[in-house]
Amino acid sequence: MGKTFRAIVVREREDGTFTRSIETRDTDELPPGEVLIRVHYTSVNYKDALSAIGNRGVTKNYPHTPGIDAAGVVEESSSADFKPGEEVLVTGYDLGMNTSGGMAEYIRVPASWVVRLPAGLSLKESMIYGTAGFTAALSVYKLTGAGVRPDAGEVLVTGASGGVGSLALRFLAKLGYRVVAAAGLVEESEYPRVEEKLKSLGASRVIPASEVNDTSGKLLLKGIWPGAVDTVGGNVLATVVKQAAYLGVVTTCGNTGGHELNLNVYPFILRGVTLIGIDSVECPMDLRLQVWEKMAGEWKPDNLEDFATEITLEQVEERFRLLLDKKSQGRAVVRVQ
Repeated sequence: MGKTFRAIVVREREDGTFTRSIETRDTDELPPGEVLIRVHYTSVNYKDALSAIGNRGVTKNYPHTPGIDAAGVVEESSSADFKPGEEVLVTGYDLGMNTSGGMAEYIRVPASWVVRLPAGLSLKESMIYGTAGFTAALSVYKLTGAGVRPDAGEVLVTGASGGVGSLALRFLAKLGYRVVAAAGLVEESEYPRVEEKLKSLGASRVIPASEVNDTSGKLLLKGIWPGAVDTVGGNVLATVVKQAAYLGVVTTCGNTGGHELNLNVYPFILRGVTLIGIDSVECPMDLRLQVWEKMAGEWKPDNLEDFATEITLEQVEERFRLLLDKKSQGRAVVRVQ
């Protein structure tokens, strides 16, 4: 006999629209996998919001439970690598996409997806990070690994008021970089508050999104940034690449600003710019573990709990709306039980 549990379930109606509600499920309904995890916390991501409205690029089959992140305690394990009672986390892979996700009291996943909770992190803190934090840390890891040093000059973070951007900003500031934060699409009246918040996270200065959204059509712009973490994509990414300094390094991890990239070769062949793509979903486990150790240790912000608002499963629907309207700021961590 399986265990019953609560979960957010997205269902497709006959007319092609989608509904979301909290339902009672049974662990016998979960997909196969070596590890059954009792979920304590999850987080809310843009990809979860897309899954919740029926985006087939994220989730192909419904009914479905979203949640690309989960942290909890091993309940059952047929893998020698994990024992009942151990605290673990899962981010990426297929969780919450076509595999029943973390917005539920239980998940069952392959052992190869599971990360033992690093020393120095609580379950809640790991989900304050979640995929957004891991993506931010992976971006910073690649940027620093490519040779961008704190004394090279100001580095840029775009979409800095969002989940990935705000954490990338904090990691870089803690490592001693002078960080310029592009504030993202915020109302003019909100800009002073957002600027104050970003400076409290460690930004040396804050610029409006318009400064990294060039529409002049120029093939190259003034070289400014020795390094940049772009979380937006689209024309913002194209602008940042054209603004990169000689031998500058730009990482890219998002597409809220668009999935197309209208660029020319000049930043690469005249300035030697490097563009690094960041994929946190299929990141190899050895690299994944290295990055999580950084996040739990020397990169961990002193005020990590200030990065997120704690909500319940019942409050997730409102967070989906904010994400889809591009009005979400910071992180939301969901206390599942």
